[in-house]
Amino acid sequence: MGLYDIIFYLFALVTVSSAVVVVSAKNIIYSAFSLLFTLFGVAGMYVLLGSDFIAIVQLMVYVGGILILLIFGVMLTNKVTNVEIKSGSIQLLPALIGVVVLAVLLIMLMTNTNWHIQPGVIPQTTTKELGKLLLTDYVLVFELLGILLLIALVGAASIARREE
Repeated sequence: MGLYDIIFYLFALVTVSSAVVVVSAKNIIYSAFSLLFTLFGVAGMYVLLGSDFIAIVQLMVYVGGILILLIFGVMLTNKVTNVEIKSGSIQLLPALIGVVVLAVLLIMLMTNTNWHIQPGVIPQTTTKELGKLLLTDYVLVFELLGILLLIALVGAASIARREE
């Protein structure tokens, strides 16, 4: 077992264990912070797969944006209403059925797939190729999406400022 395998299993352990805490914690703050470690573990696995662009997007969008917004929303809501925020009860039977079905599907996938990784081969990064494609072949689509996002931002700002 090489260093690559040890790092992968470490990220997998962090991701799975924190995901279990996300769904089993009674306090929503603990679930939100466990989701942080789950998303970091997934980003680490993306790095190991050589998808550095996807890993950075994972960190910036999910960890940097959505999760922080969720944590601030929960913390501010908890202070305003002065009510302890807790999740509902855990449904053990549906969770067990889902885990068993997922395990069977993963075992079937792993036994029927050829997973040969050549030793000493480091996956190439994808950021340079994505940048070239976005600024050459897909520049029109890239610019149109930028304009669409600008229109959405202006619309959201105008709806938020509208006085009733």
